[in-house]
Amino acid sequence: MRGAQADRAAIGAMIVLTVAFACFFLLPLAGLLLRAFEERRTWELLSTGQTGRALWLSIWTATVTSVLAVVLGTPAAYLLARTRFPGHTVVDALIDLPIVLPPTVAGVALLTAFGRRGLLGEPIESWTGYTFGFTTTAVIMAQLIVAAPFYVRAARSAFDAVDPQLERVAYTLGASRVRTFFRITVPLAWPSLAAGLVLCWSRALGELGATLIFAGNIEGRTQTMPLAIISALEGTAFGLAGAIALSLVLLGVALALLVSFRLLTQRAAR
Repeated sequence: MRGAQADRAAIGAMIVLTVAFACFFLLPLAGLLLRAFEERRTWELLSTGQTGRALWLSIWTATVTSVLAVVLGTPAAYLLARTRFPGHTVVDALIDLPIVLPPTVAGVALLTAFGRRGLLGEPIESWTGYTFGFTTTAVIMAQLIVAAPFYVRAARSAFDAVDPQLERVAYTLGASRVRTFFRITVPLAWPSLAAGLVLCWSRALGELGATLIFAGNIEGRTQTMPLAIISALEGTAFGLAGAIALSLVLLGVALALLVSFRLLTQRAAR
C-alpha cells in the first residue's frame, strides 16, 4: 500500500515538473506571438530588403558551414571512434571545447589567428592581399568553429554504435575500406548523422557572438538574422517591434527544419 502511494506521489511530482518545464519554454514563445500581433509595426520590417538579405545570408552560410562540417568532421569523427592514438583524449576534448566556451571567446580566437594582425591572417594578407575578417568568409568560419562540434559529436556517437565486427566481415569478403564505409557504416549510422547535421545547421543559423566579433555587422555582407535582430532592437526606426518580427522569421525557419526532419525520420523508420 505504501509502495502504491509512493508511486502515485512520484508520478504526480513528475507530471508537475514536466508541466513546469514545458511552460518555461512555451511561455516565451507565446509572449513573442502575442506581442507580434499587438505591435502593428512588427510586420513592416518583414517587407524590407534588410530582412530578405539577412535571411538569405543566414541560410546560405549555415548551409555552406554544414557541408564543410560533414566533409571535414566525418573523417575526424570516424577516426576518433575507431582508433586510439597518442593524444586521443586531448583531440577529443579540443573538438568539444567550442561547445562549452562562450561564442565570443571563439570570435576572439579567430580574430587572433585569422585577423589582419593574426597568426595566419597577417602573412596571408601580405602574400595575397586577402583579409578574412569582416567578410562573408568570416561568417562561415565563425559558424564552423561554433557549430561543427555538434555534428562531430553526433557522428562519433553514431560510429561508436556501429558494430566493428560488421566492418571486419566486409573486409574478409573482399570489400575495401572505402566501400565498407559508404555501403555499411554510413547507412547504419545515418539517423544520428542526419540529426547531427540538423543540429549543426540550426546552431550555425543562430550563431551571434563569434560572428559579431570576427565578421562584424555589415548589412548585406556579414549581417545574419541574429545580427539583424540586434540591429533592429538597438535602432530607433523599429525597435522591439522589428526585433520581434525578425525573431518570428528565424523561429519559423528553425521550426520548419525540425518538423521536416522529424517527418523524414518517422517515414524512414516505417
